[in-house]
Amino acid sequence: MVFGFLREARRREILSSGFPEQWYRFLESNVRLWGCLDSDARRTLCDTLRILIAEKSWEGCGGLEITEEIQVTTSAHAALLLIGIPHDYFPNVESILIYPTAFLVPRPRGRDTFNPISGRSSGPGGVVTESYSPMLGEAWSHGPVILSWQDILSGGQNRADGRNVVLHEFAHKLDLRDDSPDGVPRLANQAQYDTWAEVMSAEYKALVDDIARGNASLLNRYGATNAAEFFAVATECFFERGREMRETHSRLYEVMKGFYRQDPAFWT
Repeated sequence: MVFGFLREARRREILSSGFPEQWYRFLESNVRLWGCLDSDARRTLCDTLRILIAEKSWEGCGGLEITEEIQVTTSAHAALLLIGIPHDYFPNVESILIYPTAFLVPRPRGRDTFNPISGRSSGPGGVVTESYSPMLGEAWSHGPVILSWQDILSGGQNRADGRNVVLHEFAHKLDLRDDSPDGVPRLANQAQYDTWAEVMSAEYKALVDDIARGNASLLNRYGATNAAEFFAVATECFFERGREMRETHSRLYEVMKGFYRQDPAFWT
């Protein structure tokens, strides 16, 4: 209880200071969705990003030096997810690791396996080997969020491609608040859980079927990997292509709107 009181006092102290003018320039140049928000949402986002910057451990990897621009740009996108929902500043994220570009992650490979990222199949004879796959981001169940600065920038500066690695990985962290990476974040009540299960299952199956038939979809095909990835991909699309999602996946849009308590289809 004492620690909670001290933490809240520290947060009040952080928010009592002025918002640096340079940080607004980072938001305007690197966070295109910033321009879609009303004044109340902007104020909430600015407050939230300041807490995230102060409370998380930031580490540059691969020779990258962590700067205020990196912290503000990354935290702003993570804060965007929290504007409308009850939260405690991603308590399951203690550290954020940033690489300059896509980073290599070891992946074990065995017989009849295929790596969808590197595009390389396993070795002959079914021998389990280790390959290295380039990754744009990762969110560990009990560990850090790892991101590529190059892809944070490209995703943040293009608000209409439906791809944003920070939104994607921090959506995973919302999903993981109950320690279960199943594509179902904490919801308000049983009715919301029932609707979520019905709609998300149907939309996930539709994406899998579209891919099998070679049909185009508004949703990134990576969402067909599993339910957790579908939620993360749907989150990216909801915030970046909300109007199109509302028109072509109206039920999916409504359940995402009900969870995030935001309505990006009507952002200007």
